[in-house]
Amino acid sequence: MNIMPIAISVVIPVYRGQYSLPILLAEFAKLPGVNKSPNGVDYVIKEILLVYDCGPDDSDKTIERLAKEYSVVRPIWLTRNYGQHPATLAGMASSTGDWVVTMDEDGQQNPVDIGKMLDLALSKSLQIVYARPINPPPHGNIRNICSNFSKRIALKFLGSKYKDGVFNSFRLIDGEIARVLAAYCGDGVYLDIGLFWIAGRIGHCSVQLRAEGRPSNYSFLMLLNHFWRMVIASGTRPLRIITMAGFFSIILALFLFVFAFYGKFYSNTSVQGWTSILVIMSFFSGLIMVSLGIVAEYLAMTMGILMGKPLYVIASSPSRSAKK
Repeated sequence: MNIMPIAISVVIPVYRGQYSLPILLAEFAKLPGVNKSPNGVDYVIKEILLVYDCGPDDSDKTIERLAKEYSVVRPIWLTRNYGQHPATLAGMASSTGDWVVTMDEDGQQNPVDIGKMLDLALSKSLQIVYARPINPPPHGNIRNICSNFSKRIALKFLGSKYKDGVFNSFRLIDGEIARVLAAYCGDGVYLDIGLFWIAGRIGHCSVQLRAEGRPSNYSFLMLLNHFWRMVIASGTRPLRIITMAGFFSIILALFLFVFAFYGKFYSNTSVQGWTSILVIMSFFSGLIMVSLGIVAEYLAMTMGILMGKPLYVIASSPSRSAKK
């Protein structure tokens, strides 16, 4: 009895891929029609979904040319720039494969590693496999340190279940999970946090990163915004930090009260009333403002979901005006 090879859908969000995309697609073209993983599992790259996210270069023309050159390429045209995660979700929603692979356009990730990730998923019955780089990402040391630190903070918010987790844009996802998440994930949700909502069996596969084919698209402010969305989307755990800080503030206020009371009536310490009032008012005012800011972030995200704000909109053709 012939067993059909496993169908893989590859999703690549495209922002500035005018020059790197042809190189990456040429690598896919070198793969045989039916590939064998290191463990001998047959799989086929069923489709490569290039999601055009309205970047500043001529990536749209490159995608159109690649679609004519390779029958496996399927273009997806977004109406404006939505960002990497919404673009990835747009591709996931349009996928049809048994498994969905997400990867970047810059050439860091090697298509050959897909077989290794598939072997790990099948052997351990995993729903998601993240690539775990064995070498540092080809960025600056400061950015790599900040990136690792931010991910560890987010994983703390997710709980001990994911304490050993590693986020990476190179992922192998069960096709049903990918499409369900794309259907229900609302605006403002960090993609990997959303995946953790609906997947319980997550693993990591060691891979070697390559040098980027172009400079990174992310500025410091964009990375900071990325991190903040990750924290907000992680659930109610950040609010627990504020709750603990509130308890600490109450204990501190009681301590200051006892200290001032003792100094006033049982020692010769001079207590200036206006000084203690100013310090306490400043401390608690700042705490209230931080608390209200985080609550407001949650309310804003919730209202965006309830009002039906679209995460992405797919058009029938690329819009050149979206670059303006």
